[in-house]
Amino acid sequence: MEDREIYSIDIAGIRRDLRLFEVKPGMRIAILNILGDVELVSACASALAEKLADIPYDVILTAEAKSIPIAHELSKVTQKPYVVLRKEYKPYMGEALKAETLSITTGKTQNLFLDEKDIALLKDKQVILLDDVISTGSTLQGMHLVAEKAGGKVSAEAAILTEGDRAEWRQVIALGHLPIFYN
Repeated sequence: MEDREIYSIDIAGIRRDLRLFEVKPGMRIAILNILGDVELVSACASALAEKLADIPYDVILTAEAKSIPIAHELSKVTQKPYVVLRKEYKPYMGEALKAETLSITTGKTQNLFLDEKDIALLKDKQVILLDDVISTGSTLQGMHLVAEKAGGKVSAEAAILTEGDRAEWRQVIALGHLPIFYN
């Protein structure tokens, strides 16, 4: 494994060293991977629950895969259900709702699918959109589209971290912010 430059950050009282990866020529991002990081996920869920305490919502909506642990733990802490949008359609999903996104980490167009069984969980409900890191906003946009198609109303957008210099990230309820690194 090659030595990578790191970016150190404190999130919800936990310090993590995030490795930097080039996603475009001359542009690097710090990668937060919460999969398997029980300590960080637990601390982040508690901190986000506090920040969301005054916002009315019925359900948490997230996209697979890296943000599933934070959605699960936030659901546990808040006693609110969560729904996961899948990136690949499976036949058992029935008449799923679909939206298209473009991921900065993969550089490819992705689809988000809402299982038909979960449509009722969003219909006429207040929804929190949750992601691990919001960078370009494309996954967030896809989640908005699916929530609206299902008849839900977005109450707020939340993330562990935002990334980059987009002014609209100020409205996101987050625990921290990551810069983008240019060579």
